[in-house]
Amino acid sequence: MQNNGSQGQQIGAWPHRALFVVALIACAACSRATDNRAPEVPHDIRVPEGNKVHFHGYAQGFQVYTWNGTDWGKAVPDATLFDADGNVVAKHFAGPTWQSNSGSKVVGTVVPPKVTVNTNSIEWLLLIAASAEGPGIFADTTYVHRVNTVGGLPPSAPGLVVGQVAPIPYTADYFFYRKSK
Repeated sequence: MQNNGSQGQQIGAWPHRALFVVALIACAACSRATDNRAPEVPHDIRVPEGNKVHFHGYAQGFQVYTWNGTDWGKAVPDATLFDADGNVVAKHFAGPTWQSNSGSKVVGTVVPPKVTVNTNSIEWLLLIAASAEGPGIFADTTYVHRVNTVGGLPPSAPGLVVGQVAPIPYTADYFFYRKSK
């Protein structure tokens, strides 16, 4: 009978514990402002709190490498950015820079570290906006994520002559953030 009594106490205590756990989970969810459009990224490249995604684009193009006699040097992007409906929205080029069809422009600076998620593709990045100008989708951009990369790595073989150019195909998702209001 004592077992039944102690089981009864445990069963009787269960609703209170369950409510407490549910309240804790709800509180945790309320206290962190989640952005359901933000990508899942490694901790090292998370965007600081207080910023939310305002635009997500899909890039298709090239990472362009130039042989300097020792290695392939730093990649320069040459890509087109598409929206979710497949419309061309912007060009992505050296800087790194994104310029929209409407004229807004953001120039980013990589925030170390770069994170290798797939050894067959270029790294995932967090960039801080060094400048953002003009009205449109890139106005007031604070951060940019480059994630879900495919391809874009430099050639594995050395170049034949100094100045040789190697455009390597790549794709990536870019998420543009603004300060939360």
